[in-house]
Amino acid sequence: MPLDIKTAVNTAIILALIGLMFSLLIGIRSIKKARTMKFFRMRRDRMVRGWRLIFFAFILGIFALFTRQFAEPLAYTFFPPSPTATTTPTITLTPTITLTPTITLTPTITLTPEFTDTPTITPTPGIPLAIEILFESQVTPNPDALFSPLIFTQGIENFEPLNPGEIFQNPLGEMHAVYSYDGMVVGSQWTALWYRNGELVHYETNPWQWSTGGWGYTNWDPEPHEWLPGEYEVQIFVGTIWKVSGRFIVEGEPPTPVPSPTLTPTTTLSPTITLTLSPTMTRTQVPTSTITPTRTPWPTATPITPTSTWTPWPTLTRTPTNTPSPTATPTQTATPVRPRPTPD
Repeated sequence: MPLDIKTAVNTAIILALIGLMFSLLIGIRSIKKARTMKFFRMRRDRMVRGWRLIFFAFILGIFALFTRQFAEPLAYTFFPPSPTATTTPTITLTPTITLTPTITLTPTITLTPEFTDTPTITPTPGIPLAIEILFESQVTPNPDALFSPLIFTQGIENFEPLNPGEIFQNPLGEMHAVYSYDGMVVGSQWTALWYRNGELVHYETNPWQWSTGGWGYTNWDPEPHEWLPGEYEVQIFVGTIWKVSGRFIVEGEPPTPVPSPTLTPTTTLSPTITLTLSPTMTRTQVPTSTITPTRTPWPTATPITPTSTWTPWPTLTRTPTNTPSPTATPTQTATPVRPRPTPD
């Protein structure tokens, strides 16, 4: 029975976990039984055996974890995956009973259709010229490179899709298109185009930087309100050669975007400076005046008669001032006293 790499890895993990459980159980039982023995050597041997089994269980746990994380990607580096074969269902025809007419009617008028429907040919997907001019690679791609059908999912873990599907409900976050590949040339141009109802909404194009075979994905992580309902298609190209396409459907209205605050600029009026023009001084010529001497007669002297007016002198009135007399202050005079002789 042929097994793939993923099945072999899962089988190894299951066997490691079973061995871990048995080793841990037997080791614990051996340690418990060693504590009840009376002889030192037997107790020590049984104790050493129990701890060895527990240590072996620990090693099996590390082996299972390593196998879970790294075994499958490491195996794909030595054994590139082969493309997944897509089975085409065969149509089984059920025989029907053919009735033989007894009377054959001969048509008299043959109707000619006015319009003939010509089937349209579905064009092969191509890269728009605006994206093709962004190519950077100078390496010739391998035209025989193989890609598996695309698997759409919102999350992946170690290149394994989580909850894949073809119909997704809003609100959505990041979307992944997972695939396996083989025969890629490092440095050749690789492109992924995302369409919504035939309109290009996202693209990736860059030189190939991974291995020749393994697992890969292309992703798109727009804002939640940009996931409009409709049919989405992802196309993968190597160089300008189309390799694979996949479709998925988004249903439901996306969330309403939160408006961002808009800053209103404040207009500050600057003071207006008004320039006042000083009047221009115009030099006007003053006309020259001509003085004509005029002879004026001297006035006639009129005698002035002096008038004498007597003004009496003012009367001087004296007001006596009461000045207090000084008060005599007695002064004590010290009288010297002569010493008197004292009788013996």
